[in-house]
Amino acid sequence: MEEELNITYLVFDGHVEINKYRYLYFISFSIVYILIICSNSTIVYLIWKHQDLHEPMYIFIAALLLNAVFLSTNIYPKLLIDFLSEKQIISHQACLVQYSLFYALGSSEFLLLAAMAYDRYVSICKPLQYPTIMRKRTVSIFLAVAWLLPACQQMGLSAMSANQKLCSFSLKVIFCNNTIYKLFCVASRAVSVFGLFILSNVVVLPVIFIIFTYTRILIICYHSSKEVRKKAAQTCLPHLIVLINYFCLFIYDVITVRLEYEFSKPARLIMSLQLLVLYNPLFNPLLYGLKMKEISKHLKGLFCHHKISFY
Repeated sequence: MEEELNITYLVFDGHVEINKYRYLYFISFSIVYILIICSNSTIVYLIWKHQDLHEPMYIFIAALLLNAVFLSTNIYPKLLIDFLSEKQIISHQACLVQYSLFYALGSSEFLLLAAMAYDRYVSICKPLQYPTIMRKRTVSIFLAVAWLLPACQQMGLSAMSANQKLCSFSLKVIFCNNTIYKLFCVASRAVSVFGLFILSNVVVLPVIFIIFTYTRILIICYHSSKEVRKKAAQTCLPHLIVLINYFCLFIYDVITVRLEYEFSKPARLIMSLQLLVLYNPLFNPLLYGLKMKEISKHLKGLFCHHKISFY
């Protein structure tokens, strides 16, 4: 611990042989971060530019991809700085901010996926009512709730965590997450209860709602024509894959901290990078860019246009 001007510093102790591989880490993560920004921003740009993509389903996809950019930006710049620094440290206040943004944006993903599930449910099960139900105002409300509700709840949790006395100043990770709870001198019952309340609000309930809506969609599709089943598969399958993927990552993060299971440092680093930092932000634009027919069409058009311009 270092104390300057009453600032408490925490040490990231999750790095593996950083002195030996710092430049390899820096270059690799810089490339990954650039790929995340470019891939997600490209799909968002296509949705913004093309009028035929100004539909609720594509707007929610754009929001999901923007969320991934915000989530990555919350983690990567600090990581890149740490790779080139002699000491991998962060102030307690900055750690709380990174931790809050990480879980607020992570929770927003579930609420956005729930909004997407509702949109697909109305589109497939109530097609005649779709224009009156999924209006611009409805979409705006869904987006506002998806981003503001987790942010407000997480701010409250962070305020409670900030008042806890610390007896340890070393985090066994490379960015601030739930492991910050292990630094407390005494486990706070209030923090734990409020944390579970938030978890149920922005993860459990949205997942239950998503399962319910997709179950209804499957029942409707089973009794419908082949064309309806094909449409449902094209639009719903990518959302389900993203949900399953993200739910597994989120549960992994919660369980490993709550159960206090001790992994080796290399294993913990690999799991953190692969599951919590790298996979989703790169996987989502690839999935939506290839599997969503309309987005794929405009994506091909974009690259073909640039290829022709180049020649």
